[in-house]
Amino acid sequence: MRVARLGAMDFPTALLFLLIAAFCYSAWLTSIVFCAASGLRPLLIASATFFPIGVVHGVGVWFGGW
Repeated sequence: MRVARLGAMDFPTALLFLLIAAFCYSAWLTSIVFCAASGLRPLLIASATFFPIGVVHGVGVWFGGW
């Protein structure tokens, strides 16, 4: 049986994961703030409860889709 030997994560990979996490969190937070300011209660509850919905909606707000 072959076992992979994994070393420490390199800096570019760690930076990529950090940037993706920051992007998703920023989009989610944008969705929460937008829904709260606009009075969209059902979408606010959905965005706060289900993280992917908030991320997609936040990116849509950034690019003018909503």
